[in-house]
Amino acid sequence: MDELRQSDGQGQELSALRATLLNLDGKTQLAHRFRALFHLKSLGTEGDKQAIDVIAEGFKDESELLKHEIAYVLGQTKQLYAIEPLKGALADLNQQAMVRHEAAEALGAIGSDSCLEILQKYLKEDPLEVIRQTCELAIDRINWENSEKAKNEKLQESAFSSIDPAPPLPTENNDSVEKLQKLLNNQEETLFNRYRAMFRLRDIGTTEAVHALASGFEDPSALFRHEIAYVFGQLCSPDSVPALIKVLGNEKEEGMVRHEAAEALGSIATDDVLPILTKFAKDSEVVVRQSAEVALDMYEYENSGELDYTEIKA
Repeated sequence: MDELRQSDGQGQELSALRATLLNLDGKTQLAHRFRALFHLKSLGTEGDKQAIDVIAEGFKDESELLKHEIAYVLGQTKQLYAIEPLKGALADLNQQAMVRHEAAEALGAIGSDSCLEILQKYLKEDPLEVIRQTCELAIDRINWENSEKAKNEKLQESAFSSIDPAPPLPTENNDSVEKLQKLLNNQEETLFNRYRAMFRLRDIGTTEAVHALASGFEDPSALFRHEIAYVFGQLCSPDSVPALIKVLGNEKEEGMVRHEAAEALGSIATDDVLPILTKFAKDSEVVVRQSAEVALDMYEYENSGELDYTEIKA
């Protein structure tokens, strides 16, 4: 990439973050690389194109987990400048499915009509269900975001700042947890509407809603199950811990689901989580092992009193 400007403190900061994210010294812990990534995300969200370029360089890394998170972060910046590297990741059949899935989802998060062509291509042609389903969701999200419906629906003001694969259902007539759970698990419904029920349950956030969400772990779609775990990581409810531990401990479960369960447990950070994460930091599956390592860092952060997760510890 072009040389980073070194004329001011911002350029020096960017160079330091790049060195950490890309592990230029070959000694940087994965957890520290994640912290650098989320610092770069804050810069990218403000429109810093150099920060986005640095983040996108990480697609060359060996870590499936890191590249997956890089795709997520690029989508969360909501910057049109991030579209091209995300298209490249989706189109790269040598990338792992978890990375390509996250790239497709990120294109949906950015929400530009210019993403529709490539999403429609892989919806029709990709051999992997997880990619086809992600493209379906991303297309529906873009179409919703650019519709009159989006302008007129009354959505609950969310406590969560993330740009999600689908918006929650509107508040009107969507307060019954029982009704939402039925929609969540209804295989005859569109994936987009089922996701909308999922995020409505998240925003309700009661113990009853958590138990309703946990029923989604029985879904036949790995993509759907992984999103349930992600939502639990946002909610940080101790009520979800037993279900997450069960998912993480199931060696027959897909890696992308177990990984998300591990990270969710790190965010919840209750006392009973620590021994579980310590155990799975030695898991035979790399993406699970690395997720547990990152989750342990998050656990430490949540219990440390630190104010800024993106501060990289010495």
